[in-house]
Amino acid sequence: MKVIRYLQGLAGILLFCSVPLVGQEVPVCKTQLSLSEMESTRAARQLTFRASPYSTNYDLKYHRLEWTINPAVYYIKGKVTSYFVPLEQGMTTLNMDLYTGLKVTGVTRNGVSLAYNQLAGDRLEILLGSSLAAGRLDSVSVAYEGAPRQSAFGSFTQTYHSGTPIISTLSEPYGALDWWPCKQSLEDKIDSLDIFVRTPAAYRAASNGVLVEEYAVGTEKVYHWKHRYPIPTYLIAVGVTNYAVYSHYVPVSGRNPIEILNYVYPEYKSTYEVQTQASVGIMQVFNQLFGIYPFADEKYGHAQFPFGGGMEHQTMSFMGGFSHLLQAHEMAHQWFGDKVTCGSWADIWLNEGFATYLEGLTYQYGLGSSSFQSWLSANMRTAAMSTSGSVFVDDTTSVSRIFSSVLSYSKGAMLLHMLRGKLGDNAFFQGVRNYLNDPTLAYGYARTADLQRHLEAAGGQDLAEFFRDWFYGRGYPSYTLYWRPDAQGARFRLEQTSSHSSVPFFEMPVRVQFIGNGRDTILTFEHQTNNQEFLALVPFEVREIVIDPDLWILTGTKKVVASTTGMIELATPSIQIWPNPVSDLLYFNLPAGVENASFRLYDFRGQLLRTGTAVSPLPVQDLQIGYYQLLFQNTAGKTWQARFVKQLRSYEP
Repeated sequence: MKVIRYLQGLAGILLFCSVPLVGQEVPVCKTQLSLSEMESTRAARQLTFRASPYSTNYDLKYHRLEWTINPAVYYIKGKVTSYFVPLEQGMTTLNMDLYTGLKVTGVTRNGVSLAYNQLAGDRLEILLGSSLAAGRLDSVSVAYEGAPRQSAFGSFTQTYHSGTPIISTLSEPYGALDWWPCKQSLEDKIDSLDIFVRTPAAYRAASNGVLVEEYAVGTEKVYHWKHRYPIPTYLIAVGVTNYAVYSHYVPVSGRNPIEILNYVYPEYKSTYEVQTQASVGIMQVFNQLFGIYPFADEKYGHAQFPFGGGMEHQTMSFMGGFSHLLQAHEMAHQWFGDKVTCGSWADIWLNEGFATYLEGLTYQYGLGSSSFQSWLSANMRTAAMSTSGSVFVDDTTSVSRIFSSVLSYSKGAMLLHMLRGKLGDNAFFQGVRNYLNDPTLAYGYARTADLQRHLEAAGGQDLAEFFRDWFYGRGYPSYTLYWRPDAQGARFRLEQTSSHSSVPFFEMPVRVQFIGNGRDTILTFEHQTNNQEFLALVPFEVREIVIDPDLWILTGTKKVVASTTGMIELATPSIQIWPNPVSDLLYFNLPAGVENASFRLYDFRGQLLRTGTAVSPLPVQDLQIGYYQLLFQNTAGKTWQARFVKQLRSYEP
């Protein structure tokens, strides 16, 4: 979902607004329910659970959803038939989630009426009439009707556009039970659906999957949508109004084109028919980076609805508008959020952080009218608005915290960007593709540890410290770099402060740009300790230094201080070494009387390569060609330095 920025306004009102990330985005705002109203029922609904504790004893397999909806009337009447498999022997009751303000009019199993109770806490208890065997498919049908509860982002909304009524749904995160009897869960996906919507003939119904038939019943029409992929409860949706319909098609090598089906208000059709063409190029980029659209056998689609943003309903995103970024964001969710769904609202960044980052990738791949760097800079600024927030959601009872645009969206996206910078493009994108295609995760649920595992395997790096700092930890670093020219480049000391005490130091690779005499170069330094000292060996006189010029780290301030006094000395006097350049063995003489000295070997970027006891000669034949620095230290803590150049052996071509 993209609420395109939200702010807490005066008097506790939440505003969902599109604050322009770049100049061409048009602001869209929608006032939603007050914060207190949105969250007033959270305790009773036990929202900290990934599923109700009463519904964990069965596995949902199929829903037949039959709804009668007149968009001019805030009301729903329906029958939900659910096929399920008991997970324990002797199951005698089946519990579903349903707003108690909706009236259940009957429950049947195999045509036989069953007893039921509508209990506090929005629980529907069904007495099955017999003891069910574990592992055996069974089913129940629940008939119900009434006016759904108005809550959260508008789980069931009735309004008008140009005088015509519309009813639409948006169930994320906890709103499905507001309008239909379901199992509200982030553990159990429904394997397949058939959705039948009956409405006056003047209207059309949009929903998940493929429209397989539409037929008249007197003055009404029935629309039958079929979906044959696993789907979480919150991604099931309907929209009913006088939609105008048109399609685009995405060419795919070696297979039929993928349809992008658009349901829009007729008064906007001519405008949106041009704008939605952008989705073709966006899907081509995502297909290339992350694999073919996950529901290509059915369709992708858009349905316009009255919301200041969008919602990634599986195979048919509901859209409040059609800006480039909103189209990219909601389509990205089809991979990140729909194919692989966060297994807890604490991990919502797996949905929203990815969808936000993929917005920026469309700019990097030449789509849209802005640049990746402009987008990146704007999201860095947004993410830095919270000096003490974590990407991990520590209060999943708070809808506003789950969908924090600063933390779940922008900071989540920047977390991905920093992982990409740390691992490199090849490892990062391969790890992400492996995550999406993992048979234990694909079309199922994932947690942050699952993504970490795949990125570690692809990149060959331990990312535990990174996730402790950037996912669970709070805040971000600020840097001050003190430097002075050196005969072979620049000496500098890198100081870091953290915006929050939960992370006293962020171990990060820091890119530094050195500029001078019409030349420049960018080197990467592994910043492992505060006030770490480096020597940058560059083949020109350095006149200026820039920290992280290409924005690979979420930071606060970045200060560069040229200093000739008052700076920590980077090394004490040098010692004699030979030969220099060297190919195999490096000899050195430590001062008389020095015993049990140790050495540290650094490359030209300041990265520590090797430590050990200082014994001459030192083998260096395994080093790559380039500049190196040695620091020797005796037991009293006194240090000496030496610099050398590694070359090929003289007899090597």
